[in-house]
Amino acid sequence: MPIYDIDYETMPREGLEAIQLRRLQTTIERIYATIPFYKETYDKAGVKPSDIKSLDDLRRLPFTTKQDLRDNYPYRMFAVPMEQVIRIHASSGTTGKPTVVGYTKRDISTWADLMARSMAAAGATAGDIIHNAWGYGLFTGGLGAHYGAERLGASVIPVSGGNTKRQITIMQDFKPTILCGTPSYILHLAEVADEMGVNFKDLSFKSGIFGAEPWTERMRTELEAKLNLKAVDIYGLSEVMGPGVSVECVEEQKGLHIAEDHFIVEIVDPDTLEPVPPGDSGELVFTTITKEAFPVIRYRTKDVTSLNPVPCTCGRTHMRMNKPTGRTDDMLIIRGVNVFPSQIESVLMESREVAPHYQLLVDRVDNLDILTVKVEIDEASFSDDIKGLQAMEGKISHNIKEHLGVSAKVALVEPKTIERSQGKAVRVIDNRQF
Repeated sequence: MPIYDIDYETMPREGLEAIQLRRLQTTIERIYATIPFYKETYDKAGVKPSDIKSLDDLRRLPFTTKQDLRDNYPYRMFAVPMEQVIRIHASSGTTGKPTVVGYTKRDISTWADLMARSMAAAGATAGDIIHNAWGYGLFTGGLGAHYGAERLGASVIPVSGGNTKRQITIMQDFKPTILCGTPSYILHLAEVADEMGVNFKDLSFKSGIFGAEPWTERMRTELEAKLNLKAVDIYGLSEVMGPGVSVECVEEQKGLHIAEDHFIVEIVDPDTLEPVPPGDSGELVFTTITKEAFPVIRYRTKDVTSLNPVPCTCGRTHMRMNKPTGRTDDMLIIRGVNVFPSQIESVLMESREVAPHYQLLVDRVDNLDILTVKVEIDEASFSDDIKGLQAMEGKISHNIKEHLGVSAKVALVEPKTIERSQGKAVRVIDNRQF
């Protein structure tokens, strides 16, 4: 398939690293001058921008964490004045406060370019029609894909999530050729299509770009069989940019090509924070080197993966990352929404009728993630009033949806029935098979 930005995407390693160093040095100088957090952190570490003379010197700089972003909520991590910020996105945080991300006009253009690259890697061209079932709004998926499709020159249908039967009709009538969305929702679309008597083999899709939640090779096989298309994985996170940080190519579908002319990647041991041997798994760390409004340096993603430096048959020379196999923290991803147990706890504790003992049960039913919140009712509120208990469950479920944007079934249980732990409480039971 044609490569969107052939000069950069196929650049020899020596030239790529020279660009990385130049852009890294420029970024460090700028954030040191404009973001107090970085200046204070680097001064404390005894590092100046002039000390960054090679890519190896990046390791002299401290890591950035989600907690650092929360501590500087909402705009103190921005490197430009607000009059230069033309878009704001946000993702979930453990305290209920979102991680706020800003974009300049140039950032939006860069993001569109990288998403156009990603779509081209997945087999899309200017002649394609892209059915975009990622959510629009503060979540970066929908708008990221939208602008990328337009930059590529393709036609984009901004259908977003939900209205599943209507989406099937649109697929029949508009004849889109590229499908974007979370893999679990896409499988749900396939099931609804089957119920409607619609066979995906009779539709026009050739490729699917799926991400925003973890999925396995087993799910790829299922997606490709049910949807009659090539299923391609895409990776991104709001703090680093959004989708388009890395993507599989349709030729190999073995590892996600990282846009290394925009991001420097590291894999570190999550306990020692030292680099792991080449090819070993560890925590994924990114440094942005072209972002203007919201650059991050050595950002710990908490995702666990490994790198593959072997050249790809597609011709792209950038490093590939393997599919993330897990996370180093307790964050759950439910249908593309980030959810932390502490967020659920905050919502639960707004209800006086429940006790501070709960568990989150996650299952995958009919290819959709189902979150059940099991929580003990307070002894003073315990009764045999079934209708009253059901009303209470409904109220808490509504509050979770309202505050966190995720649907959850709430199950009230009798006092002292959730197992206690002498160490850390077992808050999450994830029964999904990844």
